[in-house]
Amino acid sequence: MSSPYRLHGICGSLRKNSFSSAVLAALADAAASRAVFDYADIGSVPHFNQDLYVDPLPQSVQRLRDQIAKADGLVIVSSEYNHGIPGTLKNALDWASRPHNGSPLRNKPVLIVTTSPAATGGVRAQHQIRETVISALARPVITPEIVVGQVSAKMVDGKFQDTSVIDFAMVGFAALFADIDRLLALPVATPEATS
Repeated sequence: MSSPYRLHGICGSLRKNSFSSAVLAALADAAASRAVFDYADIGSVPHFNQDLYVDPLPQSVQRLRDQIAKADGLVIVSSEYNHGIPGTLKNALDWASRPHNGSPLRNKPVLIVTTSPAATGGVRAQHQIRETVISALARPVITPEIVVGQVSAKMVDGKFQDTSVIDFAMVGFAALFADIDRLLALPVATPEATS
């Protein structure tokens, strides 16, 4: 792909200066030569309610879905709360997952990164996020798990500063870009071809 990859960044934490948002920013900077990012505002998305899943959708929901649809791939960076996926992130993914066979998440490559002040790096949340995006028919990137343990010790003046983690994550980005390239190379089905 000659033009920059269009990536949609989703931070699983709502805290203004969260560790996850700092990691996402550092990864976006490291990938800047190959990708451009836009970012989700999952805090503005209402609680999922099937009664609200009508036309028109809530504006914040429609914006999230449009951003995902336009992106070549997603990068989710999330903390782990009580050994699991943060509720606001699960809520946003639930809104993006409808309808099941035709949602903006369908066939979308997804790179998952988790963070924690604990040494485990949010590995339990990583597994749950992976399960959720698979159930929505997205395509989690096959790469060694990118977990950032003891993240609070890797911050300097509010910025994430661990080159070994960033270098490791760039291997995941390479796999994400390769998945995007494979999908873009697939022939597009036409009505004549499917009839």
